[in-house]
Amino acid sequence: MANVRALAAQTLFQVVDKGQSLTAQLPYASQKLPVKDRALLQQMCYGVLRYLPSLENYCQQLLDQPLRGKRRVFQFLLYVGIYQLQHMRVPAHAAVAETVNALKSLGAPGMKGLVNAVLRNFQRQQVTLEQSANEIMVCQYNHPSWFIKKLQAAYPETWTDILEANQQQAPMWLRVNQRQADTVTYAKQLDQAGIDYTLDESHPDGILLDHPVDVTKLPDFPTGASSVQDAAAQMAARLLSPQDGDLILDACAAPGGKTCHILELADAQVTALDADEKRLERVTDNLNRLSLEALCVHGLADEPDNWWQGEQFDRILLDVPCSATGVIRRHPDIKWLRRATDIDELAALQAKILDNIWPLLKPGGTLVYATCSVLPEENHQQISAFLSRTDDAKHITLHAQDKVEQPGLQLLPGITDGFYYAKLQKL
Repeated sequence: MANVRALAAQTLFQVVDKGQSLTAQLPYASQKLPVKDRALLQQMCYGVLRYLPSLENYCQQLLDQPLRGKRRVFQFLLYVGIYQLQHMRVPAHAAVAETVNALKSLGAPGMKGLVNAVLRNFQRQQVTLEQSANEIMVCQYNHPSWFIKKLQAAYPETWTDILEANQQQAPMWLRVNQRQADTVTYAKQLDQAGIDYTLDESHPDGILLDHPVDVTKLPDFPTGASSVQDAAAQMAARLLSPQDGDLILDACAAPGGKTCHILELADAQVTALDADEKRLERVTDNLNRLSLEALCVHGLADEPDNWWQGEQFDRILLDVPCSATGVIRRHPDIKWLRRATDIDELAALQAKILDNIWPLLKPGGTLVYATCSVLPEENHQQISAFLSRTDDAKHITLHAQDKVEQPGLQLLPGITDGFYYAKLQKL
């Protein structure tokens, strides 16, 4: 049977050094473990990615030189070991012993002395090492410096709050399928199941669980009574306001949460478009579980000539590709996979999608623009630029401070994920 700490080190190597997505790598690694160890694997991978700059700094102090080349995976094993000592409830002696034992699975028993020495030295020098690391901004906040600077510029009064929220475990929200039961009725089923929760009137379809639970414990989950979806993402369908009989485009639809929510709220004809054929399969899976139907189309949102059938849509949900900087707490690898140069490239793609999708909307129709980003270049600056160059686009206010000069609704990570919405009407 595979060693959980060895698998964590190998997974982290693939993510950080090879640029692979944790979302893709973690299920692959989990398959090699018994069910009881999978949560531990996830906890260690998420944890190391949350605190990577600090862990790197500690190892710089504790190693004569970093482990490179074929020995690079052992560097990540050290991060796994130190993370356990610093942040997990694993007894220190067990954390050291089990991390050293992982070298058997990695085929490097000769590294035992080095790994044991580094972890023991961290224990002895922990206070001093932590004090030293906290003097370095990227270690104090455990985010890349380019992102910290962008937040400081965009949110001079709250940037530290965003960084701190990104380091927390994300809350678990449910979306109640209104076709099967209203939110209060489903909440009573949670009471019967012994699951604690909070209701929030500002999210009519949502229930916030006090603690995350496995979906197998949720009442009638297999038959579509509820779905796991953050409350910020749940706002998309409500802002779109789908009506019976509408022809609706959900562009960039995978994995399908918003597509399903639209169909839960109205008997509409929905086209679910996505550029990733594999991820489009997840849209179909979600539709099937909820007994809903949509037309799933593989295609690029910025190239509608290759897939559009020619009939304009009443409503369009445009959840564009973005930096995903509003959901870092759910995907901590974003911090290390994103580069500062990505933001301008993403903003250019978003502008192209907006320009090319807009002709597909009927006059009088509604377009909701959405991102899971907290960066102004992708959000209100993007919409301001679109409005300035698009004569037949009208800005619809979503709240009192939603002005043409700085349009839309920006949510920051907290009780919900970080999201941005803007609502436009075609004249």
